[in-house]
Amino acid sequence: MADASLMVWIDQDLCTGDGICEEIAPEVFEARDDGLWVVKETAANFGADIIFDGNQGPDNAKGVARVPDADTDDVVEAATECPGECIMIEPFEEATFAARGV
Repeated sequence: MADASLMVWIDQDLCTGDGICEEIAPEVFEARDDGLWVVKETAANFGADIIFDGNQGPDNAKGVARVPDADTDDVVEAATECPGECIMIEPFEEATFAARGV
């Protein structure tokens, strides 16, 4: 299991669908069917594949994914480069993680 000191989510109202986030950090971001991007956790990092797309897991502010410490720099770069400024990064908090409903 990967360590995580950050969590990330995407504000779907701000997402422009450019996909630069997935280019920079494919372990954390994935395209949704409607052309917008969502966050995910992979089995390789956290024991299960969970896509926070509103189907498998909640999306928007409730679709908070842990960021593997090894991917922290890439996720911060993706947030910085995102033209919609929709990538929200927060410190990891167990209570928020537990309340995601997955």
